[in-house]
Amino acid sequence: MASIGLNHLSLPPRDGLVSGPLSPATPSTPGLAPRNSNPLTSKVTSVLSTSYADAEFREALNLLDDRRVGNNPETRRQLRLEIQKDVIESNGQIITEFGRVADHLRRIGATIDKLNRNYHEMKTHVTAAHEATSSTLEETSNLMAQKQKVEKKQQILQALRNHFVLPEDDIAALCSASEPVDDRFFMVLAKTKKIQKDCELLLGFENQTLGLEVMEQASKHLNQAFQKLYRWTQREFKTLNLENPQINSSVRRALRVLAERPSLFQNCLDFFAEAREQILSDSFYLALTGTSASGREDHSVKPIDLVAHDPLRYVGDMLAWTHSATVSEREALEVLFVSDGNEIAKGLQEGRENELWRLMADEADGSSEFDAVKALNELVDRNVSGAARVLRQRVEQVIQTNEDTILAYKLANLLGFYRFTFSKLLGPRSILLESLTNVETEALRQFRSLMRDHIATLQGEFQHTPSDLGPPDFLQESLKQLIAIMKTYDSSLASTGDRESEFQPILSESFDPFVSGCENMSRTIAGYSSSIFLINCLLAAKAALEPFDFTKKRVHDLQHTVEEHTDILIQSQYTYLKTESGLAPLFDALGSVKRSEVDIATARMIEALQPGALTAASQALDDFLPSALMDATENLRHLQDSKLAREVTEAAAEKFCVAFEHVEEILIAMDELAEQPPPSALADELSSSQSLRALFPRTTGEIRVLLS
Repeated sequence: MASIGLNHLSLPPRDGLVSGPLSPATPSTPGLAPRNSNPLTSKVTSVLSTSYADAEFREALNLLDDRRVGNNPETRRQLRLEIQKDVIESNGQIITEFGRVADHLRRIGATIDKLNRNYHEMKTHVTAAHEATSSTLEETSNLMAQKQKVEKKQQILQALRNHFVLPEDDIAALCSASEPVDDRFFMVLAKTKKIQKDCELLLGFENQTLGLEVMEQASKHLNQAFQKLYRWTQREFKTLNLENPQINSSVRRALRVLAERPSLFQNCLDFFAEAREQILSDSFYLALTGTSASGREDHSVKPIDLVAHDPLRYVGDMLAWTHSATVSEREALEVLFVSDGNEIAKGLQEGRENELWRLMADEADGSSEFDAVKALNELVDRNVSGAARVLRQRVEQVIQTNEDTILAYKLANLLGFYRFTFSKLLGPRSILLESLTNVETEALRQFRSLMRDHIATLQGEFQHTPSDLGPPDFLQESLKQLIAIMKTYDSSLASTGDRESEFQPILSESFDPFVSGCENMSRTIAGYSSSIFLINCLLAAKAALEPFDFTKKRVHDLQHTVEEHTDILIQSQYTYLKTESGLAPLFDALGSVKRSEVDIATARMIEALQPGALTAASQALDDFLPSALMDATENLRHLQDSKLAREVTEAAAEKFCVAFEHVEEILIAMDELAEQPPPSALADELSSSQSLRALFPRTTGEIRVLLS
């Protein structure tokens, strides 16, 4: 960019002034203009005071740069002229353009004037036409408004007909018996129910005639439809194959719909239950005999009456068939009730609201809600009730003709198992469960009766004690029966509570009488043989009961009784050792003597401590000791538990050694007191006598060795 120095800028001559470069010597002080300043000085001052930051000044410099002029005197003289020439040329171009604009504006003005004339002409024609057609337009508007009202009424009427009036084809599909019960039937039925419900809106208007007529027609069609569905469902139930895993969906749908009429729904269930009861009764009769109710033989069936010769298997096969039939019936009917239980419950609730008399009856019974599982259990129970009656009769015959005690209990246990199974399958209240409970009670009663008869026949054997003091035959036989009974009970899954408490009545009937008989027999035996006999009996009973966890308390009671009689045997053996050893007088005399000087001095005068008696006792002890243990063990030869016999003998020997040790201590104390020097008067009195240990030299250690 060309640089133009302000100090060298020359202005052209003006008003006769001489132009030339501004002298730097000219004084110029800002803010202090001389009074006689002329225009040139003011101009120069203005130029010099101009800042480059001024936008106009910068534009002027940029303009000079665009012209690419040099800073010389010639250029400075021609600059103003050129600028003025440019301005004049620009103004001329603007004037030319404005002339063109003026021409266009004149043409536009002419066009607008022409449009205004045309507008006024058209306005005049339109006004005349409007005045001529105003009456016709008003009449047309009235006709159009009337047409809209009529069309609106037609639409409302058509909507009412479509929503509240059933076509003849739909009425025929809904009410005609010749039409099938298919998807269309249920669709029309749902539409009719909706019409009946929507009639409540029509009844809300002042004129209720339409609502009443439509509701009457809808109710009439619904009643005919439900009657048709009711008859169709009954026909389907006659041919319904429950063994087919895919039960007809139309039947399930019909039951859901019939639930809205609880009376019809219950009648259908009653009809179905009667039909199924007859079918299952005939099937059970066929399974028992191989012949149908009509007398036709079925060679593909193995009759239970001919195959099961054992009464237990016979009853088990009948119960197994009943259980299988019940499970199959329940699985088949679950598709009808449980899978759609909520829908049935909703339908029944709606039906109760329609049948107020039934709602009041249900509230009185406390059954306000439909329980699908409960209804299923009740229906299955009703279906198998016929077979349950036949089963009860057959089982009662088996129980009454049975004379075997163990078989009677096995029958009762088998019936208890199936009773427990059916209680989980059909609930606590059912005809089948009641029948099984009754026959189980009858079987237990027969078991108790046979057990009492068996005990009565053994009354004579209760008086004869075996010569070897072993368990009598009746006890061994009863224990065999009891073991068989306990094995049966242990393998049973019917027990749910305290097994020991549940088995207690069986023990009372089949175990306690025999143990009581053994106790009575033991009272007739003299001496310790009574305890040996009773211990043998109790140990045999304990061995029979120990393998089972539901007899722990009774085993503990038996062990306690055995320990009591073991103590009797220990005391008996101790008495034998004491008597046969000749030390009974010495043990009895010194048993209560203490080691005080007074007691020792007093005991010295006892007859058993006299030299002759003490010598005889020592000699008798020496004669007894070599065979003492063998002789004592021989006393318990009838005790069948050799380990217990050894323990009893060892306990009695230990007790004998303890008593002997006490006697030895007393004798040593007497000798020590006799050896003491005076002044003890007692010692002086004892010192004159002979040493007791010399007369009775045996020691406790020797006795323990000989009796071990």
